[in-house]
Amino acid sequence: MVVIRLARGGAKKRPFYNIVAADSRNRRDGRFIERIGFYNPVASGNAETLRIAADRLTYWQQNGAQLSPTVARLVKQSAKAAA
Repeated sequence: MVVIRLARGGAKKRPFYNIVAADSRNRRDGRFIERIGFYNPVASGNAETLRIAADRLTYWQQNGAQLSPTVARLVKQSAKAAA
């Protein structure tokens, strides 16, 4: 099953997450199919915190991909900010 989830990157104590579409059997930070966006929880100043390619997200959801709970929360947050 394809799942849309966060893959952690960045340095120690400075997390940076890529939002990726991946096979659910692969490791969290392992192989993925496509990078859909990113989430930077420690962005400072006017740096961008969240970016999601909405067209690719809907494409994967139409093809049966499931969102992880955290990504679902971020998508909801992104939609609210865009409106």
